Amino acid sequence: MKNDRTRTAVCPVCKQAYGGHPALSRTDNRTPICPDCGTRQALAAMGALPEEQEKIVRIIRRQRRKHGGEKS
Repeated sequence: MKNDRTRTAVCPVCKQAYGGHPALSRTDNRTPICPDCGTRQALAAMGALPEEQEKIVRIIRRQRRKHGGEKS
């Protein structure tokens, strides 16, 4: 049976609270981190500059809100 409980945690990378499913940190492949930091790590691995990373994270957040996946 699927567990639909919302998980709330604090990201060890950005120190912000987040809900939902965590990403897995690329630094150690064990630590759960917030989805935004997971996206940033993936983009950095592809060579995206920090400014590009932030622009992409903002677009993803906007789409999550638009489709009801995030409240903030």
